[in-house]
Parts: sequence; structure tokens; C-alpha cells
Amino acid sequence: MDPVSHGIIFWLIIGGIAGALAGRIVDGGGFGIVVDIIVGIVGAFIGGWLGGAMGLHLGSGIIGSLITALIGAVILLAVLRLFSRGRARPL
Repeated sequence: MDPVSHGIIFWLIIGGIAGALAGRIVDGGGFGIVVDIIVGIVGAFIGGWLGGAMGLHLGSGIIGSLITALIGAVILLAVLRLFSRGRARPL
């Protein structure tokens, strides 16, 4: 599979990996596969946008995409956690 022509499967795999890793980095655990994928995909958009705005390029291919998505997902989860501090968390 050519990494430049990302398909939906590639997005789901990278999103799932990035979301799961970000969940473990920020919160200490994942949120389930569906939420991890969503967090990873949204994180990829955030990471790509921030990287472009700052003039940073982490490379192309799977590793570059994964790092970009991971950075964006960590930022997303950190911001969400910041705003949800006052709410009670279920055990």
C-alpha cells in the first residue's frame, strides 16, 4: 500500500494506534477502540494543522503520520482533560 494514497483503512489503523497511545500518555489508559480511533483521527487533523501553521514537517509515510496524529491526539486529550477537571469521573 502506497502511504501517500491513504485509504480509509490506513486512517482507521493510524487513528486507533495514535488514540490508544495518547490515551495511555494523557490519562493512563485507553477509552475503547471506537473512541481511540476518533481521538486519533481528530488528533491527526489537529497535529497536521498545527504542524503546517508552525512550519514543521515530520516526514511522510506511516511513521510521520503516526507521530503527527499522536501529537495532535495528546494535545486534544490534554485540552479535554483540562476542561473536564471539575466533573466527577466514574470509577
